[in-house]
Amino acid sequence: MTAARPGPAFSLHDIPFSAYGSWFGISPVLAEQTHAEDLHLVSHQNGMHAVLRLVPLDPTTGGRADTRVTATPSLLSWGNDHGRIDLAYESPDTVRLRGKGTAQRVSAAAPTLTPFTGTYFFRDPAAGAYVFTSYETGRRYRLTVLSGAVRDASGGQALGSADRGLTITTDHGHGGTWEAAIEEFDSGRRPYRARAAFDEVVAAAERAFADFADTVAPWRSSRTPAAELAAYVLWSATVAPAGLVTRPAVLMSKHWMDKVWSWDHCFNALALAPGAPALAWDQFSLPFDHQDESGALPDSVTHSEVLYNFVKPPIHGWTLAHLRRRLPEPLGHAELTATYDRLRRWTDFWLTARRAPGATLPHYQHGNDSGWDNATTFDPERVVVTADLSAFLLLQLRELAALATELGRTDEARGWTRTAETIQTAMLDQLWSGERFLARGADSGDTWSSASLLDLMPIVLGEHLPENIAKTLATRIEAHLTPYGLATELPTSPHYRPDGYWRGPIWAPATVLIEDGLRRSGHQRLADEISARFRLLCETHGFAENFDALTGTGLRDRAYTWTAAAYLLLAEGHALRN
Repeated sequence: MTAARPGPAFSLHDIPFSAYGSWFGISPVLAEQTHAEDLHLVSHQNGMHAVLRLVPLDPTTGGRADTRVTATPSLLSWGNDHGRIDLAYESPDTVRLRGKGTAQRVSAAAPTLTPFTGTYFFRDPAAGAYVFTSYETGRRYRLTVLSGAVRDASGGQALGSADRGLTITTDHGHGGTWEAAIEEFDSGRRPYRARAAFDEVVAAAERAFADFADTVAPWRSSRTPAAELAAYVLWSATVAPAGLVTRPAVLMSKHWMDKVWSWDHCFNALALAPGAPALAWDQFSLPFDHQDESGALPDSVTHSEVLYNFVKPPIHGWTLAHLRRRLPEPLGHAELTATYDRLRRWTDFWLTARRAPGATLPHYQHGNDSGWDNATTFDPERVVVTADLSAFLLLQLRELAALATELGRTDEARGWTRTAETIQTAMLDQLWSGERFLARGADSGDTWSSASLLDLMPIVLGEHLPENIAKTLATRIEAHLTPYGLATELPTSPHYRPDGYWRGPIWAPATVLIEDGLRRSGHQRLADEISARFRLLCETHGFAENFDALTGTGLRDRAYTWTAAAYLLLAEGHALRN
């Protein structure tokens, strides 16, 4: 059997070290814009919480060891000329550690324990191990020393402020090497027993990631140099079902953006579909598991929280059409029927709860509903009728018509088609000025335009757009193209901000949606250029939440899965076309 490759190296300041199914990672990133000097075990149960601090020590002096941290998908290491510490995932809830020539201090990240916050620490005589219990995550973290010695255990059973932790070092009876395991679990578990040697744990992790990368990106080559790292970002951000997360889920990140938002998930589903169809279908379906009585999808889902105060745009018809083409096997009748019902209810929400009396076109209630939270389209008013919303809903109506036809519901199919035609006519009559799409206040009736790329998103209609409108939109889109990709606000706009969220930076979802719409409307050259620039951006600057449109610098969360998914989608398309 051929040995698996260790996979690409990456910086832990950008991407946390984790594994498929795990709810925790190892990272110096403790919160938004908060980087620690030391690596921490950071859990995403009940939110993002740094639980344990991991500090390499010089075993002779007891002081902090000066080490260099390296990481691949299967192995994290602290190293210097005198020794090293290695860490690998044995299972989603257990990591193994091995040290030689270097000791390790493992301590509670929270310095203070109160009746409701912090971490309690004690030695468990039943398991012969040390246990940290975290109020923030509601979970236990058990450290079992497999070989070596425990030094400087402190803070056991302490209340209030204390240094809670221990140092693992060699006892000089095992060739100068020590080993330990750390587990995250609920209330109780049998004492830990190692079932494999450390090197076997690393090899198994290598194989697990290599298998995933080969399944998700079998087309990768030297022309798509970031594909393997993109696959790692998706693989390592996947968590097992727990709490309110009803299925295996790809979080947007295992940094602070540790949720599934109800449009982000669509891009992850599409990237995974050909190679990991079951996981892809779980990504598409998860928000629908929390669909409310009105048919609305939640804004976001995470371990212990589902938010409904906003929604996200109805791109699910567009997504489903592409997803069904990308899945290796067609959906069965039962799955098709259930999906039709869910998509019907989501569409009815927009046609009822989001249309004013007598109105044909639906409206957003805030920029957050569009996914473009602070786009300048929403500067004059927030309760707004926009062309992007009508375009997405149109595609969803057309997909419903296709589904109804397949299910033999011909009357319903005709109804969806009529509604789509009515909305398209109204969108062109009411929002197209002859040169551009306008936004209109749902209450005031006032209209306006902006320099936001959001105003150009109706290009997603592709072949359904009149040719002259598609051509005009393509010309305007090209004006947003910087050397790195599509700026979400024209760089010449007075409202442009380099790190302005949706007021300038390049975003993955806008890139994928526009590239697809341009391609389907016959503007292949521009679509190719947008794809090439975004792929180069990711290959140079990684998979950030968004990017400075004029410098390419990654902004905000630096390990964002929909960015990795967008790269995989565009890279695959490029690889298969060439």
